[in-house]
Amino acid sequence: MASAALFATTPATLAEAAALVAAIEAALAARGLHLRPPPPVPTTCCGRGCNGCVWAGYYTALLYWRDCAGALMAAAPAPD
Repeated sequence: MASAALFATTPATLAEAAALVAAIEAALAARGLHLRPPPPVPTTCCGRGCNGCVWAGYYTALLYWRDCAGALMAAAPAPD
């Protein structure tokens, strides 16, 4: 996944979220950069579609983490 597309991706499923995390972690590692771990996957969802569901919070936190990773990569010196 190209770098620009990587940081514009919004996952819609847990599988897409996992793929996004793996791709971003690989891109960071390839540049020798380190970022805090991504948000943990929720384990307490009741499945009733609650307002403020833990999944909504997870995806919001994941996008924030994605944006922080993008900012870190943009601020780092370009690789040789």
